[in-house]
Amino acid sequence: MALIVQKYGGTSVGNVERLKNVAKKVADQKKSGDQLVVVLSAMSGQTDSLVKLAHEITKEPVEREMDMLLSTGERVTIALLAIALQDMGIKAVSLTGRQAGIVTDSMHTKARIKNIAKENIKKYLDDDYVVVVAGFQGIDEKSNVTTLGRGGSDTTGVALAVALKADMCEIYTDVDGVYTTDPNVESKARRIDRISYEEMLEMASLGAKVLQTRSVEFAAKYRMPVVVKSTFKEGPGTWVVAEEPSMEKVVVSSVPYDKNQAKLTVVGVPDKPGIASAILGEIAKEEINVDMIIQNVGIGGLTDFSLTVPRTESAKAAKILKGSAAKIGAKDVQVDENIGKVSIVGVGMRSHSGVAAKMFQLLADAGINIEMISTSEIRVSCVILKDDVDRAVRILHAGFGLES
Repeated sequence: MALIVQKYGGTSVGNVERLKNVAKKVADQKKSGDQLVVVLSAMSGQTDSLVKLAHEITKEPVEREMDMLLSTGERVTIALLAIALQDMGIKAVSLTGRQAGIVTDSMHTKARIKNIAKENIKKYLDDDYVVVVAGFQGIDEKSNVTTLGRGGSDTTGVALAVALKADMCEIYTDVDGVYTTDPNVESKARRIDRISYEEMLEMASLGAKVLQTRSVEFAAKYRMPVVVKSTFKEGPGTWVVAEEPSMEKVVVSSVPYDKNQAKLTVVGVPDKPGIASAILGEIAKEEINVDMIIQNVGIGGLTDFSLTVPRTESAKAAKILKGSAAKIGAKDVQVDENIGKVSIVGVGMRSHSGVAAKMFQLLADAGINIEMISTSEIRVSCVILKDDVDRAVRILHAGFGLES
């Protein structure tokens, strides 16, 4: 008998028929003798509908109230799944984030899990229940409802698996695993059988939408095996595990991309110590995720300072930067939303030279201009024009032989 945490995404529970399908999968697994905790997202489109409702009332709804509103989506799906399981003769109980003991910090709309008081879940598991938990939500230490941000149900699933010392965490979605790149962009993309935590973390942070970044961080920190599978068809999926020696034989394992990017440039910045801190300090306070940072060589005592952020946060970031620019005596803040990012990822890059040079040459040969570059030990990323992203993905996928 194994203890398994399963997470089902919004498309998996997008309507009553799909919910019944999930209930059947869960019931079949339960009948095999396993203990099950099932984490659910809201029905696909439900969260967006709730956001739209709030913005029909005001342009800037209070974040605490947004958390209260958005947390209702998952409550619908967990109750319906519990009802469906009970109708099949399976003992099941639905728990909100509060009832499941998920305690977070107080950063509304993007809270982080601090602790999971697992006693309530364990009590139901010991009594042979399937425990159905609302993903994406928790409570802070003042009992305010909080949400974990987009993709937060993945984080809930992996965090519960870690807290309960589960044997594995299964992430069910609308794709049958992790691919070498997006099959919608490159038809020759292949499903990867096993991928390291480190590679998956890079891919998630670079725009691959299969797993949420923080869920991979949890899995990597506590070495929790995660498998990504399709809700709609059988298959082995992709295992996300600790790095294995054979993984380094593959130099590049994937080509993730991200079109949700914006570049902000603070123009005419005084070139002196402390300026970078002054520019980025206020951005950090607002928990805006800054990706790439480049400061040009100073000329005449002035320099330009560029950074990239998610496009959804570019307006907020620009407003903050304009305030910072005024304080430090910079000339202007420019915003460019016509950019994207394409990357190559692979643990084999540690032991192979010339990988970045090959990437740059492939893009150059295709006439694709690189605006910014950032690297890690197993990743190279380039900012390019948004309209060039799909073509760049196909060129790099072929250039590094990922179709075979």
